[in-house]
Amino acid sequence: MRKRRAAANAPEAAPECLCMGMGPRLTEMLRCRSEQAAGHFRNARLEFLKAIRAMIDERIEHLSAKGKKGTAVPVE
Repeated sequence: MRKRRAAANAPEAAPECLCMGMGPRLTEMLRCRSEQAAGHFRNARLEFLKAIRAMIDERIEHLSAKGKKGTAVPVE
């Protein structure tokens, strides 16, 4: 365990995560974005949410259509 901690604190140590240390790099890159880039990310987020809404609406329509396949039976 001590070797692992010492290796993690060494400057040339390789990251132990699967992303190879890209998480902190991406976070830093996204913090230093221009207003133009921020607008693109905001629009992308909205489009992503609209896509999810469209998929949910399609699924609701699909499930609603299944319930209408029965026949009406007159009751006396």
